[in-house]
Amino acid sequence: MNDYRINISYAKALLMTAEEKSVADRVFEDMRRVYAVCKENRVLTAVFANPVIRPDRKAAIVRDLFGESCDEVTMAFLLFVVKKNRSVNLRGISDAYLSLYRESRGIVLADLVTHQPTDATASETVKQMVEKYTGKKVELNARTDERMLGGFKLEFDHNMYDARLLTKLLKLRKEFSKNVYESKL
Repeated sequence: MNDYRINISYAKALLMTAEEKSVADRVFEDMRRVYAVCKENRVLTAVFANPVIRPDRKAAIVRDLFGESCDEVTMAFLLFVVKKNRSVNLRGISDAYLSLYRESRGIVLADLVTHQPTDATASETVKQMVEKYTGKKVELNARTDERMLGGFKLEFDHNMYDARLLTKLLKLRKEFSKNVYESKL
């Protein structure tokens, strides 16, 4: 069984349990936190991947990291994952849960990348445009990239709108390389 199928299977089970107990929204926030912690901490990922470290030690780490702030359903699930020696999959499982939750609620995740931080009105305008295009609620993730010269890049629901200055310059370079004004004798 590959990691993708493992992640989806565990995430579906968690979503079903959370909806059954009417705590899906709370579990969503918990899994968002789990995903962020696993994504940002390479040492934690290495610890979870290390087969020499016993599952009870990994469970203690999970309790220390998430015990105070997590719902009891989330905590029971995280400990179950560790007990089944799938702690290395926590990031993938949490990402799969977030996707399944958004899909079940009709929410689309939009990623807006700009050179400078966007103000609230610009973010709201982008959000409304994506909502109008998709017909779904939008969760907008706006971030900055200093390497970007100007413009913006918007990704949502397997679509990408690339209005970066670099992209426009590359298109112009390609057009000028054809040189349609020169005689082709």
